[in-house]
Amino acid sequence: MKLLQVERDALLKPLQSVTGIVEKRHTLPILSNVLLQRREEQLQLVATDLEIQVSTQFDAGKGAAGEQQLTVSARKLQDILRSLPETTELSLDAQNNRLQVKAGKSRFNLQTLPAADFPLLGETGAALTKVTITQKQLRDVLLLVQFAMAQQDIRYYLNGMLLVLEGELMRVVATDGHRLSYASGPVSKQSEKREVILPRKAVLELTRLLGDNDEPVDIELFANQVRFRFGTIELTTKIIDGKFPDYTRVIPTNYKKHITLDRVVLLQALQRAAILSNEKFRGVRWMLTDGSLRISCTNNEQEEAQEELEVDYAGEALDVGFNITYLVDVLNNVASGRIDCAFGDASSSMLVTLPDRSDYRYVVMPMRI
Repeated sequence: MKLLQVERDALLKPLQSVTGIVEKRHTLPILSNVLLQRREEQLQLVATDLEIQVSTQFDAGKGAAGEQQLTVSARKLQDILRSLPETTELSLDAQNNRLQVKAGKSRFNLQTLPAADFPLLGETGAALTKVTITQKQLRDVLLLVQFAMAQQDIRYYLNGMLLVLEGELMRVVATDGHRLSYASGPVSKQSEKREVILPRKAVLELTRLLGDNDEPVDIELFANQVRFRFGTIELTTKIIDGKFPDYTRVIPTNYKKHITLDRVVLLQALQRAAILSNEKFRGVRWMLTDGSLRISCTNNEQEEAQEELEVDYAGEALDVGFNITYLVDVLNNVASGRIDCAFGDASSSMLVTLPDRSDYRYVVMPMRI
């Protein structure tokens, strides 16, 4: 039974939209598959890892009457399509637990598993709240914080990102306990305050799928899920059940020492100094004096790198240490030409803000060197 006949890219692009969450090896074989559902002239593709589900659909032209559905290996189908020339016309035919991909004189017969066994995420009733934001705005705020999420931390609630909806504002916060990144942006009006923690994988996948455009994204919050709809894509994710740290207590508000630096110049200086940093602890010393910021890294071989930058500063001298990776991360992920750095004392965190964005804060804790 013919499932589809289209040009290669008409199938490959939507397939790539959903396969980012598919694990290469899984205890449940069907989770390595993508669900193909043919209804009338639409073909829907769905992938899931039991925590996140991504679906999309496209116009597949006229086909057989009724509904057809099956699951097939996402990676194998994607690799086959990638290996074909761009304008290749191909067809998918399903019969006897097999999916045949035909393209020119090429034939590929793939094993299928029943669509009835595919574990779709269950519906969770009516949405608690719904807001709209543009794809560009959502992508921008996610890029500003996602790098600060923890990875495989025993404090599972840190392995994700806090999403707060309140009034006409959306706040996003990520922290791994050593640094914290905060950003906010406007959304369509909603009144009640809602907080959810999105899993790390969902945040990274969402960032990959969002476009740099002004098309809308509908965000719906349910009791234990969040759904993002944009274009033809729908991403649904379970939320992390836990209490996120109070980020408002972490962000300093009364620092007196301030310097403004060229982002690229500082980034390049740190990257050079990092060559001779301790590979395990990655420490860097910042020594701030009148008109000067000296950056210093040393390692176990007693090697040392020093950089000096001119700064507009007059006041009490400061000698403080940080993890150089945390500084390079923020400089690589913000787009501003200049950054503001504010300090307390040698045992206090540093606050990084952007002169052209009042809605961003980055806090990095000090370390002993």
